[in-house]
Amino acid sequence: MSAVDLELAEKVLATARAMNASGINRGSAGNVSARCADGFVITPTGMAYDACEAADMVRVGADGAASGRRKPSSEWRFHRDIYAARPEAGAVVHTHSPFATALACQQQGVPAFHYMVARFGGADLRCAAYATFGSQELSDAIVAALDGRSACLMAHHGMVVFGRDCDQALALAVELETLCEQYWRVLQLGAPKLLAADEMERVLAKFASYGQQD
Repeated sequence: MSAVDLELAEKVLATARAMNASGINRGSAGNVSARCADGFVITPTGMAYDACEAADMVRVGADGAASGRRKPSSEWRFHRDIYAARPEAGAVVHTHSPFATALACQQQGVPAFHYMVARFGGADLRCAAYATFGSQELSDAIVAALDGRSACLMAHHGMVVFGRDCDQALALAVELETLCEQYWRVLQLGAPKLLAADEMERVLAKFASYGQQD
């Protein structure tokens, strides 16, 4: 790895550890990547993040060729394809967080039960169709579910979120898990009451200038 890639690898590893520390992921499940020149740096497959060093992170080119001392995450394909499809994506976080995964195992997305759903770019959050982990079919399903969104659920699997950098991607993943928990609790009370389409349009317009703009 170049010095630039090694610095990015340190950030990817720190984000993976923070992902587990936050409670939205456990063990070596889930993965994190960050875009670099002509590719991305991603967590390795099947390694506990606390046992990893920055040098264990893997550089993957846009052509899918990996370099480094470890094998890349088995999910590297959807990271590659998200970066190809979404130029605004600087980092990707994938977790098996409890509430997002529970909804995903019912093949449920998240409708406009709360205005914060719009934080992810639309009036709802989709659930990508199921496909075997690590497959091109899964990657294709995820990219389709992310159309116009920065996050989606993955049927019988988990969630995936992208952001402009590792910090934002992780923050959005935490927000998504919070929304999924809230929605799961709403479902215990009966059929959810949803916000009207015109209200979600107003919220989406407000989110266009939300927060500190770069």
